[in-house]
Amino acid sequence: MADGLRRLVGAESGRVLQEKLESWYRDYEINSCDQNLNRCCEIIELNSEIQGQLFTILNETSREGGHYAGVETIKTRLLPWLGTCFSCATSGRLFETNLSLTQDSIEKERQLRELASNQTFQLQELQEELTSTRLQLSHVQQDLAKTQLALEDTKTKSATTLLAAEDEIVQLKAALKTSCAQEKDALRKLDRLNDYEQQIQILQDEISILDAQKSVLQSRFVRSRSPSPRHSESKSSSPLPLRSCSPGRARRTNASRRACLVARFGDIYAQERLDAETLLRTYISDMEMVQRIIYIAAVESFHAAKTAYRQFKIRVRDTLSLGHSGPESLEDTVLDYIVRHEDLYDVQASVNEVIRSMNINPKISFPPEIDFIVISTLIRELCRVAFSMQTLVPPLDVAFGTDGELFSETKYHRSFDSDFTAALVAYHVWPALMENDVVIVKGEAVTKRGALWSRRSRSRSRSRSRSTSPLLAHHLSRSRSPSPLRSGSPSKWAY
Repeated sequence: MADGLRRLVGAESGRVLQEKLESWYRDYEINSCDQNLNRCCEIIELNSEIQGQLFTILNETSREGGHYAGVETIKTRLLPWLGTCFSCATSGRLFETNLSLTQDSIEKERQLRELASNQTFQLQELQEELTSTRLQLSHVQQDLAKTQLALEDTKTKSATTLLAAEDEIVQLKAALKTSCAQEKDALRKLDRLNDYEQQIQILQDEISILDAQKSVLQSRFVRSRSPSPRHSESKSSSPLPLRSCSPGRARRTNASRRACLVARFGDIYAQERLDAETLLRTYISDMEMVQRIIYIAAVESFHAAKTAYRQFKIRVRDTLSLGHSGPESLEDTVLDYIVRHEDLYDVQASVNEVIRSMNINPKISFPPEIDFIVISTLIRELCRVAFSMQTLVPPLDVAFGTDGELFSETKYHRSFDSDFTAALVAYHVWPALMENDVVIVKGEAVTKRGALWSRRSRSRSRSRSRSTSPLLAHHLSRSRSPSPLRSGSPSKWAY
């Protein structure tokens, strides 16, 4: 008996039963019915185990007392209690059965209500989804109708654009043929002009040679009649200030001078041109007119410098031919002299000639209260560079360009505001630098669609901002002749 009681106490079944009862009491309100029933069954099972152990201890205790020990206690306490428990158990079983049936019915009703509410909620959700789907379908149908209308409009515009593009292509082809014909005609005229200039140069060289021979003969005649030829020779002064020079120096330094002049030409494009452009924008708001003025100033500067170089070369040849003697040719001696005496070049006269030529140019205009002299700095630098470029072998020159010509990738860069799909040049921004028809430095041009027609309409409707009389224009056009026989100012040179 003592062992069984010790095991019961050591198992602490009573304490565990008490803790389960307290835990059930705390969680009873928040537990579900099934959870509460499971807790009750657990407690009943634990209680039955304790009762089984107690009945075992009771049996062992009564056995230790003998046959008659404890009989009175069993009769007065155990047997009545057992009878009461069995009667209560029978009535409690019926109550528990009824209670379980009621709980089952309530649970089923709750489940049915929840199922009905869930189905109703799902039905509402399906109806809402169906409504939203119908709205989306209507929006998609409207978008489809709009897209179809836009597609039809795009088809119509594409067809119109295609027709216009075909017409423009036809017009461009016709303009290209006309431009090619004009370019060929211009090239033929240019070739004839070059031939005329060469012939004039040859004739002028012959005249210079004849003048030199005449001067030699006259000097010989004077020396033959003079009593003191040395005295007369000492009195005759050289027309040019003969400085010490090394023969052939110009040809030896040709490569280095060429590189320096090409670099200087690029510097003028990058610096002086932009300064002149900024200065002109203060007087002229049209950017195209500003760029046209600068381009024409560059072309006219090269033209004036070439003319001045030819005149200067003729005068130097005339002077040096009188006393030339040496292993070098006369042309090399003349070239060396010009290279070493470029400071004798009257650049101001060339600047004035450029401004006179720009004043009668029909492509550009200027406010009447301002003169082209405002960009004289740019013109002066271009004239100096162009004059020095004529001393190279072969000389450098700017390319010939006309508005409406076919754009050449080898000669020009397109400006940033150009139409890169256009094939014709609207106008030029900067000329290309050439050496024997080979491009050394690319120029800049603006290409636009319809440049040929806009140029023609502009040439018909443009009016000069400054008035010039017909006699003055005729006089200025004659003074602008490229002939090397044009009379020069005697005060230019220190002869």
